Formats: sequence, structure tokens, C-alpha cells
Amino acid sequence: MTDTDTTLQPKKKGLTRRQKRAVSRGVQYAVFVAAVIAFAVSADWGRLQNQFAQADIAEQMFPDVITLALKNTVLYTLSGFVVGLVLGMVVALMRLSSVGPYRWLAGVYIEIFRGLPALLIFIFVGVAVPLAFPGTEIPGGTYGKVAIALGLVSAAYMAETIRAGIQAVPKGQMEAARSLGFSPAKAMVSIIVPQAFRIILPPLTNELVLLFKDSSLVLFLGVTLEERELSKFGRDLASTTANSTPILVAGLCYLLVTIPLSFVVRRMESKAQEAIR
Repeated sequence: MTDTDTTLQPKKKGLTRRQKRAVSRGVQYAVFVAAVIAFAVSADWGRLQNQFAQADIAEQMFPDVITLALKNTVLYTLSGFVVGLVLGMVVALMRLSSVGPYRWLAGVYIEIFRGLPALLIFIFVGVAVPLAFPGTEIPGGTYGKVAIALGLVSAAYMAETIRAGIQAVPKGQMEAARSLGFSPAKAMVSIIVPQAFRIILPPLTNELVLLFKDSSLVLFLGVTLEERELSKFGRDLASTTANSTPILVAGLCYLLVTIPLSFVVRRMESKAQEAIR
């Protein structure tokens, strides 16, 4: 074969980058489908249904699972969120203060309550506070204890979120407000904070979702039958009926709230990104 014949032969080409990605996605989809089929074939659906999907047991939970358990869960969450938001705002302003002790105190608070598990905070509020101050009662009973416990936990996270939002507002806004005769405090409250909250609204809503799930720790405070939230309500019925259907129903009730809230968070984040563009 001559050099001319060799030159005329077409060169073999491999897969392009797009084709390689398509093949990779196809393999991943095939593995996923195979895993789902293997799970569906190997699982004992009869036993699962018998343990987690008994319609007669689920019917016994209504309407109390909504009118009592879900209502209490929402009340616990909202009260903790309000306390956490107010306390978080105070801690965030202390963190930004020009006074050194304020900044140090806020920093210590944030590091401690972000580092401790929420369970320990609930035990501290329910056990340590009554021991330290005998004869005193937290206003609101269990609802007040949950509000304080959830508020202490969430405030540490909200404070950092609020601080970041305030610092994200252009410094020219404060300078413009001062030039119009606003005092630093009035400018912060009237001009800076409202703009900061528009920026941090998505992460604050996400914090609300997290608090909704953390409200299940109320069982460590020793609640009455009328004060039970979803997790406690489901666990009590599961023990009574020797079946896990109540736990599944309680989990579905959580999703009734968390999924719409998560959707709202995503919508707000997308709108915020569109506004930036």
C-alpha cells in the first residue's frame, strides 16, 4: 500500500463530548431503573401494607390528627419562629454594633446555640430552668416553653442570616438616609432593615420549615394529651394499636406543610435571582 492510499483512508473518530454525556446519562438511568425494579421485586409489600397502611387505623386518627396534633405543631412552630425572629434581630444588631462587649456577647451566643443540639436546649428549658428558679413558671405553659426553646435555637441561625442581609444592603442607602436627617437608629429601622428582609425572606422561610420539624422535640417537655404534636400523637397511637400506620399518617401531615413551604422558598429564590439579573 502506497503513502497516497494511506493518506486517502478516513481517520477513525471516537465519540464526541455530547455523545459521551448522553451515554453516561443513559447508563445512570438504566442503573436507577434496575435498582427500582430490584427493590419493587424483593420488597414484601404485603407485610409493609399490614404494618404501615391499615385504613381502619388511619381513620381512627381523624379528625384529631388535624384539629389537635397538626394545630399544636403549627402553633409551636409559629411561636418559636416569632421568638427566634425577634431575638435574632437583636443579636444581629449587637453583632454589627460598634460596642465591643455587644459584639462579643452576640458572637458567644451564636456559637453556643448553633453548636448545641436542639434536644439539649429543650431539656435545658424543661429541666434546668425550673431547678435554677424554683417556684417560677414560664408564661404560657408548654407553649411558652416550646416558644423559648425553639426561639433560642432558631435565633442563632436567624441572627447570622439577618446580619448578612443588612450587610448586603448598599452602604449608600445609609449615607442617603443620614443626608436626609435620619438618625443612625431610625435609618436602620426605616431604610436598611426593610430592604434586608426582602433579601433574606427565602432563607427565613426555610428556617420556618426546619422549625416545623424541630417542634417534634416537644415530647421531652412532658406534654398532656391536649398538647401533643404530630410526632407524639403518632407514636402514642402506634404504641396503642401495635401498628406503625399512625407514624406514616403523621409523616404525611408534616409533608402537607413542608412541601408547600419549600415550593414557596424556591419561588422566592427564583424571583430574587430574576430581580438581580
